[in-house]
Amino acid sequence: MHFSQGFDFNLLFNSFLNLSTAFILGSIIGYERQYRQRTAGLRTNTLVSLAAAVFVGLAYRLNGPGSAAHVAAYVVSGVGFLGAGTIMKEGLNVRGLNTAATLWGSAAVGACAGAGMIIDALMAAVFVLAANTLLRPVVNAINRTPINDQTGEVSYQICMIVDGDRQKHALSALESLLEHAQYPLGDLDVEPFGDDDVEITATLLSTSVDSGKLDALIAQMTKRPYIKQVFWNLSAAE
Repeated sequence: MHFSQGFDFNLLFNSFLNLSTAFILGSIIGYERQYRQRTAGLRTNTLVSLAAAVFVGLAYRLNGPGSAAHVAAYVVSGVGFLGAGTIMKEGLNVRGLNTAATLWGSAAVGACAGAGMIIDALMAAVFVLAANTLLRPVVNAINRTPINDQTGEVSYQICMIVDGDRQKHALSALESLLEHAQYPLGDLDVEPFGDDDVEITATLLSTSVDSGKLDALIAQMTKRPYIKQVFWNLSAAE
């Protein structure tokens, strides 16, 4: 009897509406991730959104808007740790950044729903979905565009395979040619290559490197008899 007397059906309905909103919107975001077979899919995004709504709503009920704001801040940091678990490094590639960011988006949607901001939660979910769907063709188009070595943020590496006994000669020749071309050397790495050779990798601090001049430099290095192989490559800077 005491339970029924203290039962507020209006609060119950509001909680149900908030949690239902978080569940539905989180499921929609998660469905898109599941469809693309990402690490955090339907259930993960739904649970993140729903849990965020529960925590924020509980704090709001217990101690008002101020307490809800504090809990929302903890939700942000907590989901950050959860998202970090979806990020994986495979060689030079990093995967899972977008999945981690989507989890943050799901948490934001849930936090809005838990605070009773239904329209805000709906708008947030629309924008998260738009970022994952509408921007995908734009990203693909940018990725297909060749890197501009004059204006893009790129790094240049010169790789050489040389006789181990002539390592100093190769380094001296390389430094001399780079100095003449006014290409500053950013980093130098020397690793064993096979039984008798070494691999020298020189990274250039290149804001004004010209690929044609670099080809000419490589051609000069090729003339050295102790250099078995030399080439340069271009990659996006980190």
